[in-house]
Amino acid sequence: MKKIPVIDRGLCIGCEICVEVCENEVFEMCSEKACVMYPERCTGCELCVENCPVDAISMKWTDF
Repeated sequence: MKKIPVIDRGLCIGCEICVEVCENEVFEMCSEKACVMYPERCTGCELCVENCPVDAISMKWTDF
């Protein structure tokens, strides 16, 4: 089991902060919103969660 980020696209404002703070390049922009493109790269540091100004990112446990 591993924790990966999940984005609530209804809350995401497309600020790109998660893309900028993620050292592992987990995120990319898709249709002006953030998308988790490479969840396998996530180390669970939660910088994305801490820096999201609208709390659109949460961490979920998953079988990966």
